[in-house]
Amino acid sequence: MEEKPFCAWSWSVEQCLKEYGVRLEKGIASYEVEKRRERYGWNELVKEKGKPLWRLILEQFDDVLVKILLVAAFISFVLAYLQGSESGHASFETYVEPFVIVSILILNAIVGVWQESNAEKALEALKEMQCEYAKVLRDGFYVPDLPARELVPGDIVELRVGDKVPADMRVAVLKTSTLRVEQSSLTGESMPVTKSTSPVFLDDCELQAKECMVFAGTTIVNGSCICIVISTGMNTEIGKIQTQIHEASLEDQDTPLKKKLDEFGGRLTTAIGFICLVVWAINYKNFIAWDPEDSSMHFSFEKCTYYFKIAVALAVAAIPEGLPAVITTCLALGTRKMAQNNAIVRKLPSVETLGCTTVICSDKTGTLTTNQMSVNKFFTFGGKTTASRVFNVEGTTYNPKDGSIKDWSYYNMDANLRVLAEICAICNDAGIFCNGHLFRAAGLPTEAALKVLVEKMGVPDEKARNRIRHELLAAECSIDRSTVKLGCCEWWIKRSRKVATLEFDRIRKSMGVIVREPTGKNRLLVKGAVESVLERSLHVQLADGSVVSMDESSRQIILLRLHEMSSKGLRCLGFAYKDDLGEFADYYADTHPAHKKLLDPANYSIIESGLDPPREEVHKAIEDCKGAGIKVIVITGDNKSTAEAVCQEIGLFYDFTDLKGKSYTGKEFMALPNGEKVEVLSKPSGLVFSRSEPNHKQEIVRLLKESGEVVAMTGDGVNDAPALKLADIGIAMGITGTEVAKEASDMVLADDNFSTIVSAVSEGRSIYNNMKAFIRYMISSNVGEVISIFLTAALGIPECLIPVQLLWVNLVTDGPPATALGFNPADVDIMHKPPRKSNDALINSWVMFRYLVIGTYVGIATVGIFIVWYTQASFMGIDLISDGHTLVTLAQLRSWGECPSWKNFSSSSFSAGDRIISFSDPCDYFSVGKVKAMTLSLSVLVAIEMFNSLNALSEDNSLITMPPWRNPWLLAAMVLSFGLHMMILYVPLLASVFGVVPLSLNEWLLVLLVSAPVVLIDEVLKFVGRRQRSRIPKYKTV
Repeated sequence: MEEKPFCAWSWSVEQCLKEYGVRLEKGIASYEVEKRRERYGWNELVKEKGKPLWRLILEQFDDVLVKILLVAAFISFVLAYLQGSESGHASFETYVEPFVIVSILILNAIVGVWQESNAEKALEALKEMQCEYAKVLRDGFYVPDLPARELVPGDIVELRVGDKVPADMRVAVLKTSTLRVEQSSLTGESMPVTKSTSPVFLDDCELQAKECMVFAGTTIVNGSCICIVISTGMNTEIGKIQTQIHEASLEDQDTPLKKKLDEFGGRLTTAIGFICLVVWAINYKNFIAWDPEDSSMHFSFEKCTYYFKIAVALAVAAIPEGLPAVITTCLALGTRKMAQNNAIVRKLPSVETLGCTTVICSDKTGTLTTNQMSVNKFFTFGGKTTASRVFNVEGTTYNPKDGSIKDWSYYNMDANLRVLAEICAICNDAGIFCNGHLFRAAGLPTEAALKVLVEKMGVPDEKARNRIRHELLAAECSIDRSTVKLGCCEWWIKRSRKVATLEFDRIRKSMGVIVREPTGKNRLLVKGAVESVLERSLHVQLADGSVVSMDESSRQIILLRLHEMSSKGLRCLGFAYKDDLGEFADYYADTHPAHKKLLDPANYSIIESGLDPPREEVHKAIEDCKGAGIKVIVITGDNKSTAEAVCQEIGLFYDFTDLKGKSYTGKEFMALPNGEKVEVLSKPSGLVFSRSEPNHKQEIVRLLKESGEVVAMTGDGVNDAPALKLADIGIAMGITGTEVAKEASDMVLADDNFSTIVSAVSEGRSIYNNMKAFIRYMISSNVGEVISIFLTAALGIPECLIPVQLLWVNLVTDGPPATALGFNPADVDIMHKPPRKSNDALINSWVMFRYLVIGTYVGIATVGIFIVWYTQASFMGIDLISDGHTLVTLAQLRSWGECPSWKNFSSSSFSAGDRIISFSDPCDYFSVGKVKAMTLSLSVLVAIEMFNSLNALSEDNSLITMPPWRNPWLLAAMVLSFGLHMMILYVPLLASVFGVVPLSLNEWLLVLLVSAPVVLIDEVLKFVGRRQRSRIPKYKTV
């Protein structure tokens, strides 16, 4: 049931308790739980009802080309049935054509249904994020393991470190001084956030600002608390994300290629219908005749059916039946190639869509940055308060071996550096573990980064340093490598034993520990916000260990360094210590007289800066995007200043760029009028949106798509999933990405590397160019088939190609070369061209003219060799009548239907391989006897299409500049296709099915001589095209 709006974050704890009629010490009574469950439902995500199987199956046939094939299959079946009825028997050969077409359609439908049924796993992944059990107060007693789905609003829940939050809850009581929650997967914040019980007096505020709320699916990383359940199930923030994912999935649109193919299918339907009608109409005299003697009309149903079959054959010739299969194969091969480059494509059409991507909307945390805190640099005083030293630290991960400290020497660790190492190692509760090849933090990311710094610093004791080195080598050889051994940290921890901990406090903004030094004295070690620690420090320690009073100049030096580091997006920490602890020996609580001394450290030592660093390769990837005409927009849940600093560091903005109109928070952008939003998004340079929520990201993606942009959206968190689903290409991070983001995406980056996206775009462009090559190839081949059948009908000669032969050529013989064209090497300047527009023509007018010329030659050659065999004794010096067949005149061939009325016509038998073709009726010479001529026509068609595949290597370049061996796969495919053609000629069973016979060596020579000129014709056309383009003036674009 839908809950009424309740802004719990803006209400006090007492008001929230009153709203739900519950007391903190009692919880909800058992009888009240059932009433609330009836009202609010179970605390679980509801699975949306999927499409029924019958609907999925029907949707696979909702395609123009598929509908044409269905009609062709139906007509073929009817004609085959009528033919069988007339002859009194129906063989398998009669039904080959409709059987093959229907088989293709069924296979396509199975693949389509399988893809659809696997498309909505993101919702199941969201359920896995939900907590299974919770510690809940009911009837005055805590139930330690209550199933989380049984929670209802008003329940009192206790949360501790490591717990996953089971519902959206209001923090009521802090049981520790600090409570921190890791909610980056929901909000995009790179650091765990501190929570409190104080209300936020804004009814309409971002998730990040709701500091008194904890959200379902997030994790407690520090502290414990008592909470009041506010929202459950689909009313939680994660439930709202599920709703948004479902809504986004309903907005799925066809890919640019799908739209073009549908458009092509529509035009093809019109063209096929018109040509079939013309072919049937121009032969009307053969089946409708006017008899002037008895003034009546004579109609021959048999001849009418025959010419209708020719029209159907023409339709089969015009439809590129193999095109869907070849496109699928090419995309699948493209996905394999991308997978080798760490881009795993989940949905095949996404490969092609990548090629026309115009905008990449990228998340910051974990995508542009590593989502791993690392120390970038640290600053200490030298021998004087006016002298400072800055150490730069390499490495961006939690791997202690990732980088080092520049110009560092273990032997020169002065007093300041030793104190820094001691504080970082001991004033720290974090750890590091290795998950596969990825190093992760156990605890707070900042503290984990400090421990990595200690490992890079080493220890001042040489013997200990050698021992640690040997221990690390032994650890690398151990079976269990999940735990990362931090030898230097352990050395400091053993050296200075921890006595007590003063937890982080929001007021003093620091954390302290008391340790027992090797001298036996106690020391207070402190780390915290620079301003806070600086305010409570009275002295400064110099490099030689001497302590001097902090004057205004040294204070200003520290503040200057702080400003310098923080302005670059670095998070800064201050470190201090205190030796004079006085009466701490009997310290027991904050009421102890010595407690104030714990809050006032005396000796200020160091500033250290860390950040969630940008990935090293991102800067170049951004430059590549600019060169390729792709706009990059950063959308993050992090704060504005951090987002801007990271964007400047990766080169999205240049230093000192005025960011007015280029940087917005999510709320600022949503408050703009719709026209201004579109204007902002249409700016050519980069943009950054901070403090963004899932609905903000969706709105940005939606507006971009409405503006005609092809949008790729990257992300790794739950909060990114709805926008990933809505974008043309959703790209999730494979290592740090949540399962929700992966399942909502079209592509997953196995290495979480932003530059992999740029490589994938390049590969997508190359694949699209190659797909255009084989689409042009297949269409030009089909144009040739259509013209050959049209010429056959126009001349009135027997059909030189039957539907089953055309089907074989379109599906099998053309398939391998078309697929091999998908391996064409990419153009060198492919990423220096702007993205193609989604409405760019698949085939422009010049290319269409070229292939009409080629198609005309194919038709003339195919029909011509048929006529030559019947009418000529030799051709181009090649003897054609050695097989003993009878020659006829062209006039006889054109009027073959009148053969029964010819006087003294006879036809002799002839040889075809081992067979002798003979006739009981001489007129069968034009039906049964045409098998040799038909084989020659089919062989010429196959040979021409093999040579034509060489023309498709490049749209414009000559075979001299783009030789065939640049794509050895194409040469292998040509051999395979010729092999398949030989198989149907020389295997008797297949020869019978396809109505062909073996050819002699002389006949093969004739086939090759007639076929080869297609290469020369296209070379001339390419040359003309290049000359025309060279005359068009080129203008330099900025």
